[in-house]
Amino acid sequence: FQWSSPPEAIERFKSQEIWFPPPQFYEFCRLCNFSSLKELQQFSSARALEGCERWMPVMLSAADGSIQLLPGDELYPEDPDYTGEKKIIMSTDKKVEDLMKEVGVFHRIVMKDINNLAVYVNIQAKYKHINPLMIKCDNSDYNSRL
Repeated sequence: FQWSSPPEAIERFKSQEIWFPPPQFYEFCRLCNFSSLKELQQFSSARALEGCERWMPVMLSAADGSIQLLPGDELYPEDPDYTGEKKIIMSTDKKVEDLMKEVGVFHRIVMKDINNLAVYVNIQAKYKHINPLMIKCDNSDYNSRL
């Protein structure tokens, strides 16, 4: 075990010293907004009664990677399959870069491979939550539409 701040954990992830799944990468990016545990606790206490929403990432397979679409993203389905019973598979022959240029409203985790993740968010978070910092583990630049 090793204690790391969120920015340190992300740097260790980028250098492939450690690995964590995309949802945890997203949360580490959110935690980067806080400089101390006290600041996080104050935010959490102030926001606690605002509510929450159920999230189900929807996977979109692209020609050169995949995208986990999250609620609010322009490509997120209106009726996501929360139970897995429908076995909906979203895929395209387009490249991730092309998909990023086609839409203007992002809430997603882009995955080129297991250690190459990027969070893109330009929506307003619901229930007074805080958006993650947009951190990339590669050199791609999709900021032209942000």
